[in-house]
Amino acid sequence: MNKNPAEKTPVEHTPAAYAPVVLTDEILLSVRKPGRYIGREVNSVIKDKAGVGFAFCFPDAYEVGMSCLGLQLLYFFLNRREDVRCERVFAPWPDMEKIMRERGVPLYTLESRMPLMSFDFIGFTLQYEMTYTNIINMLELAGVPPYAAERGESHPIICAGGPCAVNPEPLAEVFDFFYIGDGEKNLDEILDIYISCKNGGLTKKEYLSRLLTVGGVYVPRFYDFSYDASGPIKSVSINAAGAPEKIERAVVTDLDSAFFPDRFVIPNIEAVHDRASVEIARGCARGCRFCQAGHVHRPVRERGLGRLLGQADCLIKNTGFDEISLVSLSAADHSRIRELTSELADRHTDAGVSITLPSIRADTIGGDVMEKLRRLRRGSVTLAPEAGSQRMRDAINKRMSETEIIDGCREALGAGIDKIKLYFMVGLPDETEEDINEIAGLCAKIAALSRGGRFSVGVSSGCFTPKPFTPFQWAAQDSAEIFTKKNKKIKSLLKNRRIKFNYQDGYLARIEAALARGDRRVLRPVIRAYELGARFDGWADSFDYGLWERAFDETGVPLDFFASRERDLNEILPWDHISVGVTKEHLAAEYKKSRRAEVSPGCDEKCLRCGVRCGRCDGTARA
Repeated sequence: MNKNPAEKTPVEHTPAAYAPVVLTDEILLSVRKPGRYIGREVNSVIKDKAGVGFAFCFPDAYEVGMSCLGLQLLYFFLNRREDVRCERVFAPWPDMEKIMRERGVPLYTLESRMPLMSFDFIGFTLQYEMTYTNIINMLELAGVPPYAAERGESHPIICAGGPCAVNPEPLAEVFDFFYIGDGEKNLDEILDIYISCKNGGLTKKEYLSRLLTVGGVYVPRFYDFSYDASGPIKSVSINAAGAPEKIERAVVTDLDSAFFPDRFVIPNIEAVHDRASVEIARGCARGCRFCQAGHVHRPVRERGLGRLLGQADCLIKNTGFDEISLVSLSAADHSRIRELTSELADRHTDAGVSITLPSIRADTIGGDVMEKLRRLRRGSVTLAPEAGSQRMRDAINKRMSETEIIDGCREALGAGIDKIKLYFMVGLPDETEEDINEIAGLCAKIAALSRGGRFSVGVSSGCFTPKPFTPFQWAAQDSAEIFTKKNKKIKSLLKNRRIKFNYQDGYLARIEAALARGDRRVLRPVIRAYELGARFDGWADSFDYGLWERAFDETGVPLDFFASRERDLNEILPWDHISVGVTKEHLAAEYKKSRRAEVSPGCDEKCLRCGVRCGRCDGTARA
């Protein structure tokens, strides 16, 4: 590997040297879903090739990426600038990848069908750890070496953001920089600095050095890691002047004034979530100890009622969607959710538009909310008790009683909802056999509410995966065999024909855990797994545990060390140089509470001094 690429050649891209990719009928008729690759959708933005080119890459299938609110938001946010053209790229399905490799077709954007190498930036959104092999594949298909150290000045800037960027280290040697936090906050500054550097003939390294002043930007090449002989990180050191010791997450504090698109790109084929989404809030006050999003996205910020109604009206008018999803980590916690659902019902029911709250807490369900959902053609409700026993719910700080859960389901049933979807996790820290049995018991009690009526219960079980920046970031993970044993036990106990049960593959969760809490050494098995054929690892029918096990074995990286090991509270973690606001001390205190099954109040009840500057702890918060 070339560790010293030329750094003195000025940044220069020559889009004219590249020609648009030609898609013949022969190619399109040879793949399963041609609509994934042709672009030209309603509301897509077509610009000339002037200005800064930003290829926005979603490392999963088109129909998954087109369901992502973050993609739609940032696509229109970047394209609002006259000097920037943002174009979309998705991971090609294996049938299309095969044709591209056979015919030498480079990976291209949907809007202009230009090769990615013709763009100034290639930016990835990191939504899920199991897309990492797709990222390597997309770079290879674009003709871009996966290691940043092997790339020169002629290559685009390769960057990433999104949920998984809070632990950037597994992909640190791939990306030139990571952006951690809310994209609307500082992306303009990142682009302005680039334009200035490009016009001034500065090098890529000089550009990256100037980014060190931008909040939320992490440049991996300016940080070095050393490791103890036993495996953990020994030290993290800075090798460049001006690089901060802690990279602070970028936060948009006022959602009402933040950008939100008035239209979405309408997919050519049916998307996973074929609807318009309105983000009603960011953050969550609940404090569930397993939830990364709830800790990373603090503090809670809401959009106002008038703003939300206006956004919903625009999206319905400009997209033709007949469903609006009210998106947040805990939608029913919005301070004006009843007014919002009521007004949306009054405005749009007659036009056949439905409303969706992706997940509702049982303790926030009321007859009025259920009535609004029924009016808006909502036939099912999703609840996430997470655990079957009260002891386990207390341990994870899911402040919800069995009575509240059952009463909430009864309210839903009484309002005409005919299906309850329940989500649980197995393998939580300190879980016992009795806790597993009580999952089945709670499901049976909910199913019994039907009393012979038309009512079904769908139960999903996920495998607990410890995530960075949660109180459980130090916790051990069950083995895949134990996960399977626990899920089969639940299935054997669910005898009611009204209950349909499915569960996550424990082997997939094991790899997810290794990537979620991994450091720079984990990249070697990621690339080896890709070389062995791993693609679309988040898809059950594509995931091959044998490839991953072989990849870890052949690269000499111990899978158990990263996947299942309990971390010491004093250990240097791969993400310790990143700050999302919540302190490590607060997370450790909450982890200790979990072992005692001790409940903590939510942020909306009492400030726990978690470290986030939300206004409550200094007395400036709204009463």
